[in-house]
This record gives sequence, structure tokens and C-alpha cells, in this order.
Amino acid sequence: MTTRTRRALALLSAVLLSAAVAGCSTSDRTAPAALVPPQSPPPSKAAGAPAAGAPARGFTLVATGDVLPHTSVIRQGAVDAAGDGHDFKPLFAGVKPVVSAADLALCHMETIYGEEGGPFSGYPAFKSPPEIADALKDAGYDGCSTASNHTLDDGEEGLERTLDRFDKVGLGHAGSARTAAEAARTRLYTAGTAKVAHLAYTFDTNGYPMPEGKPWSVNLLESKKIVADARAARKAGADVVLVSTHWGTEWQTEPDEKQVSLGRELTASQTAGRPDIDLVLGTHAHIPQAYEKVNGTWIVYGMGDQVAGEMYNHEGDRDLRGSYSSIGRFTFAPPAAAGQRWQVTKAEFIPQLMDNDEGRVVNLVDALAGQSDRDDHRTAHEAITEAVLSRGAAKDGLKAVTRPTR
Repeated sequence: MTTRTRRALALLSAVLLSAAVAGCSTSDRTAPAALVPPQSPPPSKAAGAPAAGAPARGFTLVATGDVLPHTSVIRQGAVDAAGDGHDFKPLFAGVKPVVSAADLALCHMETIYGEEGGPFSGYPAFKSPPEIADALKDAGYDGCSTASNHTLDDGEEGLERTLDRFDKVGLGHAGSARTAAEAARTRLYTAGTAKVAHLAYTFDTNGYPMPEGKPWSVNLLESKKIVADARAARKAGADVVLVSTHWGTEWQTEPDEKQVSLGRELTASQTAGRPDIDLVLGTHAHIPQAYEKVNGTWIVYGMGDQVAGEMYNHEGDRDLRGSYSSIGRFTFAPPAAAGQRWQVTKAEFIPQLMDNDEGRVVNLVDALAGQSDRDDHRTAHEAITEAVLSRGAAKDGLKAVTRPTR
């Protein structure tokens, strides 16, 4: 072998080694959002897989209710952007400390996005500015459920625009899909050392039909499908399975018969003595509903609207409860032995308020700890707490967060 040949081979080896190292050292978490492949799992807060033999680590999950931007919210976003599009980061600034501190944070994006620059609309057929997704990412969310009765408000195009924007900013999504392959894929996150699956379903799409030939576009609330998907998620490697359910009766604090019966069915489902579902997260009712432990598994029947405009009930009266919601925070610990479930060792809730005068989501724990003397803050905190605890969750260990999160 000549000297020139040896030098060429050495140079080629160095180039290949450099490329391999670069490929291994660049994690999804640090990849630019524009380079995240469409339909791929988003970056997670726990980077990479645990090292072989490393001890298992638990995680905290934060989940919040419906993001339902009415016209007033859209208008405030334009004001906050000072004439340059929309900026919704101030909207979520008050809850950013608790959301960003979680190992995994999930929202419910109830509406779909319009085209860049609009037009946008509120009730009854929503088209929200896509900058909402940017603000959710900035607040610390890792992903959102996207199955709701408004998912097809602008047909297939609106659904696609929404998921495209999620991919662009690096947010995960579950419950709606652009392709059959995407619909069949389990949404997995890494939190602590756990692989966490997120599944999402809605009771209806307000009468809008599924796009022609695409019955998988939005997941509908069917018990057999939910259980089958949960078991598929386990086979895909999920240690924990979270199910988001868009269900219930609007303006009713008490969960309806469908919520109670389906909740019991889902939490009773087991495979080889292990529950198929580890937590149920409900949305849709516009107001806070109870948390309850059923068959050893927590159900949040309804978190309420995290973001909404002034809300009016079915009698046409303004209902302040439409501005109330709760943040659910659950701490999961690794199983004591192989084949057992990850256990919720701490269950908490944080009352929050959509302040429509200011156009901001208010963490009521922080506001009251800051000596807020506003009657609406105290009234909201009391009403949310009463609703959340209305089915006896305190006896099973659910606690209201009292220390400031800032």
C-alpha cells in the first residue's frame, strides 16, 4: 500500500468517524424545530434512554384543560404582538413556572388553526392563529391532545394546518391524524426513565363528517378502540398510558352517566393483572369537574377551559365558571417489581382562572400567595376546589397545591 493510499484511507476513516459521532451526539431535544421530521415524536424533557443498569427515575406530569380561543382572545394576541401578527406568550406567562417545571406537560388544543395571517374566527366554527402553538411550546408544554368536537371545524385542511404547526414548533399531538400511518402510530414521550403513551378521543365532531376515505382522521370515543389502543401502546414499549377524553355534559359539574360508566370500564380493563390505562384526563364541559380514583386509577372528569373568552351557558347567561379550570399534577414512581404498574405517589391540583379583562391565564395559588385582594380570585379558587373534591378525592390523597409555584 502506498503512502498516498494510506493517507487517503486515514482521511476517509476520520470523516466517517466524525459523521458517526455527530449523528450520535445530537439529540432530538437539541435539534432545531424545523429539522424535526413530520409525524415523529417530539423532543422530550428527559433526554435519551437511561444508561444500562441506571436506577429507574419517576416523573411529574402536568395536564391542563381546553385551549379554546374566542374572538376576544385572538384580539388580545394581536394587541400583545403590537401589530406584528399574534403573540400569545403573555397569555400563558402566569402558568409557565408550573408547566415548565414538569417532566411532561400536556394541554388540550380544542380548536384548529387558520392560515398564516388569517382569517381567524371564534365561536361557533373556530379558526385560531397558529401562533398559539408557539406560545404553548414556550410555556413548556411537550404536547397536546387534538381530538375534540371542533377538530373538523375547517375540514381536513384545518386539521392538517394544526398538526403541521405542532410539528414545526416541536409539540407532540394525539387524537387526530393526517395519514393512516400517523393514526396507527403511538405517541410516546420519555419522562424520567418511563416511556409514556398519550392517547386522545372525542365524543363527536359537531356533525362534521370525516374527510372522505379517511375515517381515522379523528379518534372517536369508543371503549373497545381505546382499550385496544392502550394495549398496542404497551406493546410499543409504554410504561405508562395516559388517555385524554373529550366528553361530558357542558355546564354540568357532576360527571354524566357516560363519563362515569366509561371511566369505570376503562379503569377496570387489565392485561395479565396490570391495568391497561394509568390515568384519564377529561375535557369539554367548560367548567371544572371532579377528580376521582376509580379501580385504583385516577380520573379527571373535566379540567375546565384553560383559555376561553366570556362564556355563556345554555340559558344565554354569562357564566363565570367558564373561566375556571384546574391544573392536574401527578407524580409517578417506578414499579417495585417487574410487571407491576408505575404508581401515582402524589396527586395534586392547582386552581387557575382565565382573566378576560387582562387576557391572561392566572395561577390562583400564586396570585393569592401574592396577597391578591380580588374577590374574583378568592371566589374562583373556592369554586374550583369544591368542584374538584366533590366526589371525595381528598380521602384518596388528592391535595390542593398551596405553595407558590414561582
